[in-house]
Amino acid sequence: ASEKVPAKDFEEDVHYFQKYLPIEVMAEQGFQTPRFGCMKPVGLTDPRRSEQPYAVVQLRKENKQGRRMLTRQRTGMVGFQTKMKYGEQDRVFRMIPGLEDVSFFRMGSVHRNTFINTPALLNSWMGVKESPRIRFAGQITGVEGYVESTACGLLVAWSILAERHGCELVGPPPETALGYSGKFQPQNVNFGLFPRLEKKMRKAERKAAYSERAAAAFELWMRETRPLLGCS
Repeated sequence: ASEKVPAKDFEEDVHYFQKYLPIEVMAEQGFQTPRFGCMKPVGLTDPRRSEQPYAVVQLRKENKQGRRMLTRQRTGMVGFQTKMKYGEQDRVFRMIPGLEDVSFFRMGSVHRNTFINTPALLNSWMGVKESPRIRFAGQITGVEGYVESTACGLLVAWSILAERHGCELVGPPPETALGYSGKFQPQNVNFGLFPRLEKKMRKAERKAAYSERAAAAFELWMRETRPLLGCS
């Protein structure tokens, strides 16, 4: 119910990534929703009671000395994106037990992902179709996540290296996390993007099976790829 920053004309039709919902949007979906989002307590134990807390706010150090834990809500208070006005953030976040007397160095905002329509504009190795020497890598291509963005950059670097050796790489197999699923929607890598397993098995066994198949496919691909990169 707090006062929000009004949307600009170009922001009327806002689509948030499910993983990066503003805290107020989570709250609108239900009283318990933040407990399964940015305030998820799973894996944490309250040392005073040796039990899992009802909900938590995760803080991230902003300098080496650890004196700034709340520099901004996007990174200081992990997952607390918001469109609340600054005065409202100060009022609302002080309601959280333990944050009554903190000093906020910088207030929060909404995390925005800007990306290009990769399938329409880029070739299979992230080069611009009309000018292949210009390449893109990482989040701008629609990759979501730190590890995924790094992997995307690695693939682009490999393609440049192979090109310098006068070779052309075959793309990674779709059974691996580096492979292309055929669907374009910015998201973190997940097992739902992999081709289905041929053999039916229990849910508890599937992840290991996906991982083993991916490792074997990647190793075979790398054996064929290393010579093209000038590697032994």
